[in-house]
Amino acid sequence: MPTITSKPTGPIGFGLMGFTWTPTPTPDAQAFAAMSAALAGGANCWNAGEFYGMPGTRTANLELLNRYFTAHPSDAAKVVLSVKGGADLTSDHLTSQGDRTGVRRSVENVLRVLDGKVFLSIFECARVDKNTPIEETVAAIAEFVKDGRIGGVGLSEVSPETIRRAAKVHPIAAVEMEVSLWSREVFVPGGVADTCAELGIPIMAYSPLGRGILAGRFTKPEDLEDGDMRKIFDRFQPGNFEKNRVIVENLDRIAERKGCSKAQVCLAWVLAQGNKPGKATIVPLPGATGVDRVEENCKLVELSEEELEEVNGMMNEVDVHGGRYNEWMAPGSWEYFVGG
Repeated sequence: MPTITSKPTGPIGFGLMGFTWTPTPTPDAQAFAAMSAALAGGANCWNAGEFYGMPGTRTANLELLNRYFTAHPSDAAKVVLSVKGGADLTSDHLTSQGDRTGVRRSVENVLRVLDGKVFLSIFECARVDKNTPIEETVAAIAEFVKDGRIGGVGLSEVSPETIRRAAKVHPIAAVEMEVSLWSREVFVPGGVADTCAELGIPIMAYSPLGRGILAGRFTKPEDLEDGDMRKIFDRFQPGNFEKNRVIVENLDRIAERKGCSKAQVCLAWVLAQGNKPGKATIVPLPGATGVDRVEENCKLVELSEEELEEVNGMMNEVDVHGGRYNEWMAPGSWEYFVGG
């Protein structure tokens, strides 16, 4: 069983972004049911964001957590909560603020909105501030760890070099990276996964289902509602979307033969990349807003060596069309931006 900030977590985590960073936020009754189902399924490593809300309601994700733990106070002790922040909430592009002033503003704001309803296990700046040494950023977060107000320091979208520099300042509780069948950059030799394995740092793998497309949630670009942020990402653009659907069709055949869902195949593949001697601990963070999806994601499926080879062979034979984000989001904002 993985351990993060000295607390055991289930093999599967839970990403909360989809509840609130959408034009149509999930109603509390539905969200609360899904959150309770996650805990019932052992998914107690939760990942939220200070800015996971639409303009004007940026802290909606944290407000949801406040309401949930107000209604379910006994669940607070079960959760390992990681929150991303360190961004200018007044900026449309959420410009990184990794300097001490920006970090302190962000952490204080997260703690204010959570209002003591749940302990903040990990705070991480969502992206590296190009204008601030990572040493300053980590030291600023570590001040809150030292006074007991938060549990640990996290990193997000970082390079191996940055991980090493950060770890010299303060122990790193976890590194959050995008990891899925179509985002495998962390596994290059000497890359993030190898570095985390060497330093004993767990990886929290966000978007392990390719933002839903690999699970078969969408069949065409028009399936995304107006205002859905995926509409601006390269891989979801008309032309790229249709080509990337080939991956889903291949997964469909494997899942059907195995008697499970495509999502379960994807999560099994991510888990198989770590969690063994010499490999990094990896906790996938699938998001879901309904009980059925949460329960599906929590039901573990194991791939045999032959099945893993089949999945890897399938991915090696197809091209992923489009970058992980898009061109305007790359310059100056994203340190670990291999493949988009």
